Amino acid sequence: MAGDCPFDRCDGSGFVVDEVTRVATPCRCRPGRVARGRTASLSGVIPRKYRGVSFDRPPVTAIADVAGPQVRAVRTYVRDLEANLDAGRGLWLYGSVGTGKTTLAMLVSKAALDAGRSVAIYSLPRLLAEIRTTFDDDSDRTYTSLLDRLAEVDLLHVDDVGAEKTSEWVLEQLYAIINARYEEERSVLITTNLERDALAEQITERTVSRLEEMCEVLPLWGADARRQSA
Repeated sequence: MAGDCPFDRCDGSGFVVDEVTRVATPCRCRPGRVARGRTASLSGVIPRKYRGVSFDRPPVTAIADVAGPQVRAVRTYVRDLEANLDAGRGLWLYGSVGTGKTTLAMLVSKAALDAGRSVAIYSLPRLLAEIRTTFDDDSDRTYTSLLDRLAEVDLLHVDDVGAEKTSEWVLEQLYAIINARYEEERSVLITTNLERDALAEQITERTVSRLEEMCEVLPLWGADARRQSA
C-alpha cells in the first residue's frame, strides 16, 4: 500500500477500504495515529545532536566498551520495542556525568518514533516549565489536559530527573505524571545522575517505588566522555 502506514496496509488515512464491498475498517496503524494526534503538542523531536545515533558507531560503540551489558540491555529493549511499549515497560538509566545515559535514551526514543509510536521528550526542568505555562492567564492549555496527554503518550522520556531544585510543587507534579503513567501502564524512560536512595531523597520514595516497578534499572559509571573528547 502507498502512504505512510507502517504496516503497508492503508493509504495513510488509518482505514483499509475493501475494494469489493467499499467498506472501510480501521487499520492497525489507526490507534497510533489517534494517540499521536492527541499528543501532537508535546515535545516529540530528537535533538539535532542525537539524530544520527546508532548502536553501530560512536559514541555508542565507545559506551559499549566500558558498559557492554547495559548497552546490550538497551539493544534488547529496542529489539522488543513494540512489546515493551505495549506492556508499559521502561528504562531507568543512572550514573555519573558524561557516561552516555542521554545518548542511550535517545536511541530508544528514536526507535520508538521510527516505529510510528508517540513519544514525548523533555528534560525535567523543561517539563516543569511546560506545566507552569498552563497556569498562565493567557494559556490555551489546561493543567488537566496536559497531564492527560502526558499520561497517554506511548513513551515519556525525561532527562535529568533529580536535577530540578525541589519544592512541594515540583514533587507533586512529578508524582502526578509518574503515577498517571503507572496507572495507565505506559512506558517511562528516565535518566538521572543520582543513585536510587539519593533520588528517593530528592523526588520522594513513593515516586521512586513506582519507577522501580515500571523500569529496568541500568547503571552507567565511568569517566566523563565529554571532558575526555574536549
